[in-house]
Amino acid sequence: MSSRKREEKNTSPWGGRFQKSLDKKAETFTASLSFDRRLAAEDIQGSKIHCRMLVKTGIISTQEGDLILKGLEEIEQELSRGEFTPDPALEDIHMNIEKKLIDKIGTVGGKLHTGRSRNDQVALDMHLFVKREITEVEKLLHALQKTILTLAREQREVIMPGYTHLQRAQPVLFSHHLMAYFWMLQRDRERFMDSFQRADLMPLGAGAISGTSFPIDREYLCSELDFKKMYENSMDAVSDRDFVLEFLSDSAFLMMHLSRLSEELVLWSSQEFSFVELGDAFSTGSSMMPQKKNPDVPELVRAKTGRVYGNLLSLLTVLKGLPLTYNKDMQEDKEPLFDTVDTVKDVLSLYNELLRDMKLHKDKLQNAVKGDYATATELADYLALRGVPFREAHHAVGKLVRYCLDREMWLTELTTEEAGAFHPLLGEVEALENIKPEEAIKGKNSRGGTSPQALEKQMELASEILMQRLEE
Repeated sequence: MSSRKREEKNTSPWGGRFQKSLDKKAETFTASLSFDRRLAAEDIQGSKIHCRMLVKTGIISTQEGDLILKGLEEIEQELSRGEFTPDPALEDIHMNIEKKLIDKIGTVGGKLHTGRSRNDQVALDMHLFVKREITEVEKLLHALQKTILTLAREQREVIMPGYTHLQRAQPVLFSHHLMAYFWMLQRDRERFMDSFQRADLMPLGAGAISGTSFPIDREYLCSELDFKKMYENSMDAVSDRDFVLEFLSDSAFLMMHLSRLSEELVLWSSQEFSFVELGDAFSTGSSMMPQKKNPDVPELVRAKTGRVYGNLLSLLTVLKGLPLTYNKDMQEDKEPLFDTVDTVKDVLSLYNELLRDMKLHKDKLQNAVKGDYATATELADYLALRGVPFREAHHAVGKLVRYCLDREMWLTELTTEEAGAFHPLLGEVEALENIKPEEAIKGKNSRGGTSPQALEKQMELASEILMQRLEE
């Protein structure tokens, strides 16, 4: 029975040249329907414009075009209602839509594929999908930046320790620290929008590899599909996945930035820091330990960063040795892309809400900046501003810090006599005033610095950037 079945004529859309049906295991192995059905909307969009072009150029009649468009619109409605049931035997969503169209309107449905190949058809769908998702990600990034700026404005008076090597370095405004992520996300937005230019290339009309002998109108396709440019080489058009790689690369940058923020939130929400408390809606507990409140969302964002990195490396590896033009290997471009799109959009949406819901422990932050030696640099700068070579000033203040450490006291507890013993200028009342965190921060007034005045300018610029995007 199974032997006779294998000898049956191949009934697939490309089966004319074949005498046997595809092995069932091979059919399952090569099928992409389970994931590329996600491109159904893009496929119908492209097919509608392709059909109109065929009518415009006289390749098919107006009546045939109207019938095809009517059938495509019916399929589109079925998809939106969840009534479209694809057949796994037809490999992918593209062949399923075509078969459904033929079932609806008869053999004229087979004319839709005139002048195109699945190669340029799939490439078009991918371009349309990536363009749409770049726009969606940019909107989510903009929303997260807006949340960060709002939080920075609300907490502009809060001082916290700044860190290098995870050791307390100098006091900074909490808002200044937070705004660092605003600018990281701004670079991410710019990367995505720059990548949009490479996604905004129209491949339709390239055919399978060499173009088509039909009198198609690629300029019309480009305009109606809302592409700025088109591929000038048919082989490049069907083999290019740079635009997908760029999306994955941009996403890797973005996730790296959010992973850094996640690491800080994990640290800050620990009892050792206790700078912030994440909302109950974004935390979990322990099945054993009743007291636990775990920062699961930041931890998973940190972990999913590796997943996004892996998707980028996966596709880079798939493409690295492929000869021109299309190879079945390129079917593997979709799952990494779809997974990255979902991960990035989920993370951006979650973080927007998580930050809004986060509670700041201002007392803990205040105590942290008082209980350290983070303003020692202010004393060195005080001396340097009065003509003392900075290295000499640095050495004197270092000995003063050692003095305090040996006596288990803070800089703020020093008397003018004690400080003056390490350098006469340190014995001035004004010198010890500088080691107060509030005074130290006021002095950092250079552009991009942490002083309240510099922070205001920074936030004004950030606000202008967000408004420019809205005006565009």
